[in-house]
Amino acid sequence: MTLPTPELHTERLRLRPFTEADAEPLYALQSDAHVLRYWDSPPWTDPARFQKFLATCRRIEEEGSGARLAVERVCDGSFIGWCGLFDWNPDFRSASLCYVFDSATWGNGYGTETARAVLGWAYDTLDLNRVQAETDTRNVGSARVLEKLGFVREGTLREDCVVNGEVSDSWIFGLLRRDWHATADR
Repeated sequence: MTLPTPELHTERLRLRPFTEADAEPLYALQSDAHVLRYWDSPPWTDPARFQKFLATCRRIEEEGSGARLAVERVCDGSFIGWCGLFDWNPDFRSASLCYVFDSATWGNGYGTETARAVLGWAYDTLDLNRVQAETDTRNVGSARVLEKLGFVREGTLREDCVVNGEVSDSWIFGLLRRDWHATADR
């Protein structure tokens, strides 16, 4: 079962499938050690890594296990980050959310706006009941984005990954369909 990557629009953003034209800005984002300081994989060191990323985008779409969307500003067409759903399970009606944005855009509400659009698609089109997200406990900004969207911190995964050679804890957040619909208009 395939899961076609949608094109979503907000007032300020366009979320769309990745294209070859995204290679350079995605490499700049994914090779920025500051941006990825809480990410569970190291910054990219080879620009050819984009081809593997693009192949994974296609594979998860074909498998029906998720979707990755490039995020660009409407006002100037600039690539500012990406967001995705992964581990989509239609039987359990669940998936996980992830996102990463250029540090120059932090604090402008783009993460919240992007995730809100993806969540709308997840609940209204994919008919999900639950979306979860995981963030390093030191990544307070990401936790704030999730909480603004109505996610509830459900627990801590102790020493669940190694980030930049350091063992780290993660918070698990969950957002149920009924809670999303109760707060979606805010």
